[in-house]
Amino acid sequence: MTLLENWRSKAYGEGTDNQQKEALWKDYFAVEKGIYEKLLADVTAVESGTVKELAEKFGTDVQTMTGFLDGINDSLKEANPIETMEEDTPVRLEIDPEKLYYNMVEAKANWLYGLPQWESILTEEKRKELYKLQKASGTVRKPHKIGRNDPCPCGSGKKYKHCCGR
Repeated sequence: MTLLENWRSKAYGEGTDNQQKEALWKDYFAVEKGIYEKLLADVTAVESGTVKELAEKFGTDVQTMTGFLDGINDSLKEANPIETMEEDTPVRLEIDPEKLYYNMVEAKANWLYGLPQWESILTEEKRKELYKLQKASGTVRKPHKIGRNDPCPCGSGKKYKHCCGR
């Protein structure tokens, strides 16, 4: 079983009861916040190393680091091979700040997109723009419905009910 399969099995699987999952996620979110605080302190720095080395650097275990890498992978400039990674797999954390902020909003992780480090990375206007953009992406808008007595959109000049609406 790969590291990712092991992580997903414990975090989402049926072999773990709800109390264990709740404890796992509570611990994970605390570690995740700490890692993001360190990474966002210098967003231009590129962290790299094996999964095990990064876990040691950020003071966590390999399993939690695997969960973190799974969560951040879509926000990186170059994705890591998370599906196949092992403890000795080299990974890089080169963050795309706008993607990361957008994905944090999408995940409803206000404890992450509300971190004070964002103030020096993205302007308040940019953060608001990304927030609105993400919220709008989930909104389904129905196209304007043509009424029976509206002019036909084909341009014939007739009412819709007497033209294309038949």
